[in-house]
Amino acid sequence: MDALGALLAGPRARGAFLIRACFDPPWGVRVEDRAPLTVMLMARGDAWITPESGEPVRLGPGDLAIARGPHPYTCADHPDTAPQALILPGGECHYPDGRPLNGSMDLGVRTWGDRPDGTAVMLIGTYLWPGEVSGPLLDALPPLLTLTADVWDCPLTPLLAEEIVRDAPGQEVVLDRLLDLLVIAALRAWFARPEAEPPGWYRALADPVAGRALRLMQDDPAHPWTVAGLAAEAGVSRAALARRFTDLVGEPPMTHLTYWRLALAADRLRDTDDTLEAIARQVGYGSAFALSTAFKRVYGVSPQQHRSRTAAA
Repeated sequence: MDALGALLAGPRARGAFLIRACFDPPWGVRVEDRAPLTVMLMARGDAWITPESGEPVRLGPGDLAIARGPHPYTCADHPDTAPQALILPGGECHYPDGRPLNGSMDLGVRTWGDRPDGTAVMLIGTYLWPGEVSGPLLDALPPLLTLTADVWDCPLTPLLAEEIVRDAPGQEVVLDRLLDLLVIAALRAWFARPEAEPPGWYRALADPVAGRALRLMQDDPAHPWTVAGLAAEAGVSRAALARRFTDLVGEPPMTHLTYWRLALAADRLRDTDDTLEAIARQVGYGSAFALSTAFKRVYGVSPQQHRSRTAAA
């Protein structure tokens, strides 16, 4: 699997929150749900997304935005419009003063807002739990990315618009997979844009020296790599590899290898029933104890706690 393929293998929704939001101006919604990833697709009209830090971004018909959590943001008909609703973790909806909305804006199956044929219609899909999106993918994204309709033409858009309001057997699974495909298609388009700002390791893949070392780590994380071994494979000296890798990737080779191994371990704890000992071997640690120590140092929880949390989600 190539590097982009490995990155895009990350999103796997499970009971994602999807809704068709319909509004007439003036309207504004403050989002503080701390969700790891949210996709917003303008089906009709326009909207402004104002991140917690940064300039407002306008979405027109067909435009798409992806917001990376946990930072809050506001969606509105204009950047100056005050929010009339607050979205909290778990999809709870409140008035700005804290009073619950109690379904007052519900308009039918996965439809919410002022009226079903509102001036502005936005299709929204939210991954509710961090375990649904891999760490490497989240790390590769800016807080807010947008794709305009002139560079983003996805055949999934009309299908999502049709399916999001259906109430049929298995609909939750259908919508989960549509959301995954939409995110993958959007990110593939975004990474191809000249203005995209992928992480240093992604850009470094094009370098004959650092890219060679990166591919070796990614293709065989279980190998007992050293800087000297990677340098020999890349055909340069140890010092030359360390310098070039750090300049391009932004961190030394062994630091990046640790990050990559632990990210893989986190995903395998979520997606498999493999023992910690087996996962340790798969990602290059000599024992479950060694993996557990490194994992807790970086993630703040033990591997078992991470597995329990993602399973409960």
